[in-house]
Amino acid sequence: MNHFLYSLLWYIAAPFIALRLLWRARKQPGYLALPGERLGFYKHDVDTAILWVHAVSVGETRAAQPLVRALLTHYPEHRILLTQMTPTGRETARALYRDDGRVQLAWLPYDTPGCTERFFAHFRPELGVLMETEVWPNLLLEARKRGVPMLLANARLSERSARGYARAGRLAQAAFGALAAVGAQTHEDADRLAGLGAPKPAITGNIKFEISAPSAQLALAAEFRDWIGERPVVLLASSREGEEEGFLDAWKKQASTDALLVIVPRHPQRFDAVAELVRQRGLSLARRTDNGAVASDARVWLGDSMGEMFAYFAAADVAIIGGSWAPLGGQNLIEAAAVGVPTLIGPHTFNFAQASEHAIAAGAALRCRDASDAVSTALDLVEDASRRTSMGRAARDFAEAHRGALGKTLELIDRLMDGEDPSDQAGSARE
Repeated sequence: MNHFLYSLLWYIAAPFIALRLLWRARKQPGYLALPGERLGFYKHDVDTAILWVHAVSVGETRAAQPLVRALLTHYPEHRILLTQMTPTGRETARALYRDDGRVQLAWLPYDTPGCTERFFAHFRPELGVLMETEVWPNLLLEARKRGVPMLLANARLSERSARGYARAGRLAQAAFGALAAVGAQTHEDADRLAGLGAPKPAITGNIKFEISAPSAQLALAAEFRDWIGERPVVLLASSREGEEEGFLDAWKKQASTDALLVIVPRHPQRFDAVAELVRQRGLSLARRTDNGAVASDARVWLGDSMGEMFAYFAAADVAIIGGSWAPLGGQNLIEAAAVGVPTLIGPHTFNFAQASEHAIAAGAALRCRDASDAVSTALDLVEDASRRTSMGRAARDFAEAHRGALGKTLELIDRLMDGEDPSDQAGSARE
């Protein structure tokens, strides 16, 4: 696909994109907030130098938090522009930075030449950081035209995604080639990115290991435990559509103890749907938004809140990671490890392959076949305090051992800000 055809397809698709926004706004009204920004029209005043970080949704926004905090300290004369593409990502950013006036939020515009031109003309960022896999051809080509260095940070690329980009041919090569630098999570990610034209990726590791539980979240976890009482807690974290049914069926069948199953769906628009799944199975339900003690006969507690995942992990005795029980690639297990929670993952973890395998090798996590196996294993751990303690200790050690990505990423940013070519050091970073 060439550049002209790609841009033409965006313009042809524009009416359908608008209809899709309207459809998604039925469950998430936030999709209709500030629609002009999605077209590159912004009302923000730009009165200082801007460093721009793009984090598409919730996971990337939370992963970017250590980097954003470090940039605020490292570059005190700059504001941070933080862009997203989903309402949940934007709400997460609001929760994280509500008290910091130097972090400015905006939608990333659609990837048309006109939209991206208006974006850069308005904000005039000195540098852009794209988190993980956000590669947009027009955005990157416009950045290169304006001399704005772009870093793909915490970059990961599965074999499946690499094959998809490769099908775009020269367009993908041009987009990846427009990056000024790449900080890849693993050697495998670096090799796939280099094969698509990215400039000498450095191996920086995974920034998500830099995150630690805020004290407010730990205090909230203690409050959760007060509400729950002495009952053991099994957490199903970031569950995805099609996963909860299997766990609820297994819980109803196997949970003969007084253990409490806590379910925190990945997407907030599904809270009510998951509550209905619980009721359909005749399981008594309590909800986080009840804001009080969990009834002793409640079998399931629904975590229907945003921005409290650390608190849920810290309050749990065992965590089951969602997104890995259907072929969805898995979700991040690092937050669970950081607070020392034994973790169970499913067979589908291709988006977090190395972190998952390393966690298993470290004794911090176990892989289970399916929902029934996971529930059985979780209940065994609940009854085995010694093994649970050992896994929790291994989880903390695992999280601590993999720190360091933030410093390496900041080194790349410093070199870009100084006008240097980070690829001069990429070879040593890859060793």
